[in-house]
Amino acid sequence: MEKIIVLDGAVENPGDLSWEPLAALGELTVYDYTAPEDTIARIGDASIILTNKTVISAEVMAACPGLRYIGVLATGYNVIDIAQARQRGIVVANVPAYSTPTVAQFTMALLLEICLHVGHHSRVVHEGKWSACRDFSFWDYPLIELQGKTIGIVGYGSIGKAVAKVAKAFGMNVLAYSRHGAEEDAVASLDELYARADIVSLHCPLTAENTGMINAEAISKMKDGVIILNTARGGLINELDLRHALLSGKVYAAASDVTAREPINADSPLLGLDNMIITPHIAWAATEARQRLMDIATDNVRKYLAGTPQNNVAK
Repeated sequence: MEKIIVLDGAVENPGDLSWEPLAALGELTVYDYTAPEDTIARIGDASIILTNKTVISAEVMAACPGLRYIGVLATGYNVIDIAQARQRGIVVANVPAYSTPTVAQFTMALLLEICLHVGHHSRVVHEGKWSACRDFSFWDYPLIELQGKTIGIVGYGSIGKAVAKVAKAFGMNVLAYSRHGAEEDAVASLDELYARADIVSLHCPLTAENTGMINAEAISKMKDGVIILNTARGGLINELDLRHALLSGKVYAAASDVTAREPINADSPLLGLDNMIITPHIAWAATEARQRLMDIATDNVRKYLAGTPQNNVAK
């Protein structure tokens, strides 16, 4: 049987899912985490590995000549040296679109929390503030209605389009910026989107060209009181520039599920701000989404073993 090594399975499966379908395909070993210095030894002579964040570099591939297949427990595959894999004829299979419904749902949850402060108001009720209130109703923050607001979606792939669908159900106007152009709801330029949007929501991959795209210059082109959401990649935002904009009020509020460094640095400029929501990279992590990821990753291995590899990003 083929040796199958999962190098870092703990985040994908902390114990509530089953590796059994994958184990049925070969001699399976699952590690919760793998330190960089242990990667080569753990792969050994295995031909099939799966990784989430463990880096598979050219050096690792050279030291593991039996490696023929790398499965990525994610959609992004920046931890793999794709050029080297292609040169060596190694299949690299990712898991596309597994998280689309849950990331769209999470994006709207962040927006709704900014608009309505549900968590805060529940907390102060439990603390006794409503019991001590003379009126039947109170609120500590302005409450914002989404109907009629304009959301600008940067990146119009499957997740961006799913967010647009939900936004339209709330009665929002949708603008979208896509590198591919000619999309429904598309605008000609980012500058146009920035100028017209009440909410800017990021759903694009991180590239060398767009790193730090949400910076002081971009924010200056946005409406006063804009809301910024990021469920894509932390590196899209210049975090110090965003902090200044949040403190000045140019940005009314922001919410991000991702940061430039993960886990977040203890001295991150985004920490300690009342109008900044930060969640620990969990938009993808609904149980149903992780099960889809597991199912597709397993099917990728199955198809590879059958000689018909799918989702191969190293072709």
